[in-house]
Amino acid sequence: MLGIKACKPVSGRQVDGNCRRSVAQAVLSGLALILGVLGAGLAPGAVQAQQAPRPQPVQVQPAPALPPLQATPSRPTRVEAPDRLAAIRGRGELLVCIWPEYFAISFRNPRNGELEGLDVDLARALATRLSVRLTFFETNFAEFMDRIEDGSCDIAMMAVGVTPARAQRVAFSKPYMASSVYAVTTRTNIRITGWRDIDMAGNVVAVAAGTVMEPLMRETLRNAELMVVRPPRTREGEILSGRADVFMSDYPYTRRMVLMHDWARVIDPPGRFGETLYAYALPRNDAAWLAEVNAFLERMRVDGTLARAAQRHGLSPIMLP
Repeated sequence: MLGIKACKPVSGRQVDGNCRRSVAQAVLSGLALILGVLGAGLAPGAVQAQQAPRPQPVQVQPAPALPPLQATPSRPTRVEAPDRLAAIRGRGELLVCIWPEYFAISFRNPRNGELEGLDVDLARALATRLSVRLTFFETNFAEFMDRIEDGSCDIAMMAVGVTPARAQRVAFSKPYMASSVYAVTTRTNIRITGWRDIDMAGNVVAVAAGTVMEPLMRETLRNAELMVVRPPRTREGEILSGRADVFMSDYPYTRRMVLMHDWARVIDPPGRFGETLYAYALPRNDAAWLAEVNAFLERMRVDGTLARAAQRHGLSPIMLP
């Protein structure tokens, strides 16, 4: 195609040098021709490849700024109160908190070891109404709310004084009694002969821990010293030992002093000093159980059971109508 002739060997063995130079020049000329054609483009009629379009720059719009995250206010988790009434019926047992030193209310008689009193009678009636067995859980006024909260008892039937502080932790039934606060001293105490002598410098006034008398006397006393007595010590024991001069209590407990101890002398208060409503204490936020207890109390009033029990235990003067 390029008109290159083959070189013949000289003397049968070597190729002529001039011939080889001529062939090389021809080859180079052919290559130059081919490159020239490629540089000028394809021959007419040939299909030319289309050049790919140059990509255009794309303008990226910045994403809109997100609003700042706001903390979603947490909703308090609603804890459903346990259905105490269903639990009582399910286990077939009513657990009742009592203070066994509460004369005429929930008192363990030292002569026979039996429990007696107004609220002991009514606890038995409530268990009968629910068709369950009755179990008493012995406690005191410093600890009974803990026992209600931890489930040791379903109800405290021990003439619990209704106070705002206690209402923060327990629910109260409708009240059924009310009592003022009285003083107890010895018959031989010549320094305290009347109510006006109690708050005098040098006197020691004892109250039981956790009772309504503790905050009442803490706020009332200006000159006398307050002694808070905790179990197993007793207020009367502090009087007899001489560590206290007088102790404060309510109508039922002071009646016990007069009936059981010939050394005791009760001083009546002026007017209705410290008068407090008494009710039963139950777990908070349990409407069904509270309604059942209130219905029971109303039934006891209507059929006369409450009045008869109060008369039997000498508590008629402080019963609510």
